[in-house]
This record gives sequence, C-alpha cells and structure tokens, in this order.
Amino acid sequence: MAGGWTRDGAVLDQIDDTILDGVLTARARMPAGEGTEDCIECGDPIPEGRRLAVPGVTTCVPCQSGRDSRVVVAGINRRGSKDSQLR
Repeated sequence: MAGGWTRDGAVLDQIDDTILDGVLTARARMPAGEGTEDCIECGDPIPEGRRLAVPGVTTCVPCQSGRDSRVVVAGINRRGSKDSQLR
C-alpha cells in the first residue's frame, strides 16, 4: 500500500528498479572477451580457479581489489527529500 500521491505498488517498483540498476551495473563491470593467464597489472599468474569462475578475467585478486576500491558508483536517488522536491 502506497501513501500520499503514489499509486499502489509504487514502493515495490522503486525497490525493483534499484535492484535492477545494481545488477546491470555489476554486469557491465564484469570482464568480457578473452582472459589472460597472467595479471595485466602486476604480471603474477592468475589462479585457474579464478579464471574458471570469472571468464575473461585479466587481473589477479589483489589487483582487482584495488581497482574495485577506486570505483565510485553513482546511484539514482529515487526517494528524494522534501527539500530537493521543493527546489
């Protein structure tokens, strides 16, 4: 049940859209194409288990962890505050 000026199910639609955005963002960041046996950043061998789990991988776990910590994901504020709606 939605409140205010929203229709029934609007909150669930927002949740579904947020989850879908997260999944699509994660899929877009996954490697594609031909992978390598050695890391392109440090040159260390990439374990076979990683290469099988993530086809197309080109970095070892430590280098990928460093890359992931630098990624900034900009989301969509679907809730919005009253202040932002009044501007």
